[in-house]
Amino acid sequence: MPDYKFKTIDEAGKIRTDTMIASNPMELEKRLGTMGFDLLSYEEHIKASNNWLKRKKISRRELINFTFHIEQLIKSGVPLLDSLKDIRDSLDYSHFTDVLQTVIDDIEGGKTLSLALADHPYIFDKVYVTLIRVGEETGRLAQVLNELAETLRWQDELASHTKKIMIYPMIVSGVVLGVVAFLMIYLMPQLLPFIKNIGSEIPLHTRILLSVSDAFVNYWYVILFLPILMYLTVRFVAKRNKEFAYYLDGIKLKLWLFGPLMTKVKLARFANYFAMMYSSGITVLDALQISKDMVDSEVLSESIKTARSKIADGKQISESFESVGVFPSMIVRMLKIGEDTGQMDEALLNVSYFYNREVRESIDKLEPAMMPMLTVILGGIMMWIMTSVLGPVYDAVANVKL
Repeated sequence: MPDYKFKTIDEAGKIRTDTMIASNPMELEKRLGTMGFDLLSYEEHIKASNNWLKRKKISRRELINFTFHIEQLIKSGVPLLDSLKDIRDSLDYSHFTDVLQTVIDDIEGGKTLSLALADHPYIFDKVYVTLIRVGEETGRLAQVLNELAETLRWQDELASHTKKIMIYPMIVSGVVLGVVAFLMIYLMPQLLPFIKNIGSEIPLHTRILLSVSDAFVNYWYVILFLPILMYLTVRFVAKRNKEFAYYLDGIKLKLWLFGPLMTKVKLARFANYFAMMYSSGITVLDALQISKDMVDSEVLSESIKTARSKIADGKQISESFESVGVFPSMIVRMLKIGEDTGQMDEALLNVSYFYNREVRESIDKLEPAMMPMLTVILGGIMMWIMTSVLGPVYDAVANVKL
């Protein structure tokens, strides 16, 4: 599809130059007109493939709004293509409007909505596309879109709550590192001659402080870049070594304070996805195959894969998950209830609700607990520095004979 470089003028007389993907110049002029611009000139910029569109992401908020709006329009009886065009024309021009244009063109070319969306995996993931396909096949597209919108809202709230507890620690940690770096690199080298010339024996904690200061002065670049290098190395190895990635994810799930919280978030996500796909008519085996890629954990993904293979061999769902030995007893119990009552989706939604509540409560408890803890750490560092600097001075003054 061509990418046009154009020049427009708005009602205020302001001239604007930009690029936009359109199927033809008439489509370009029409789209710009709906946005309040008059087309002055244009030229075909590139005729290359749109692979860059398929790699670029959008915000979760944009995806939520798109899902909600298309669900409302389809539920109101508006045809699919008209719904997509209405949404495209209502948006301010951005990367996402170009994506919608390519989706519209693909549907006009004979593709279904799910196939058109599947061409943009960085925006519409496997679960999203699969559920859209199920909605098309069952005639329940509006209902599936409604469930998707609710799930995306839930994920957005969960992500917001999770990020919330990281703001204060990051700010305090930044302040601590800044203060320590200032003291070690600037202040301590100036005090070093004074401390050495006092004449009294330098205590151990002061010698340690002086060594740390020397390390900061002489090897500041190592201290600054080594953590970044280690992080990138670990990520690189984890991407290429599955065993290392499995071991690393196991450590993440056991981390003090954050490990249990991360586990609950991932289990809530798994239960929510599984319930949504099961209620939409996707088979248990297919739902598990898709869900294992959504938990973002090698440990949980491998456990789901093992449970799936046991279910495929004829075992009950609850027995298969219990035999893996990773999933908590509550999940196994709710799966058993779902099997006995025939309401597996409701049982899984209960699991999701429970863990969602647990995450919120954990965050509400963790945030106020971290504030005094970080304050104590900062106070301890400052006390160590002050006693290390003033200790020798006090000892020298105390030994002075009047």
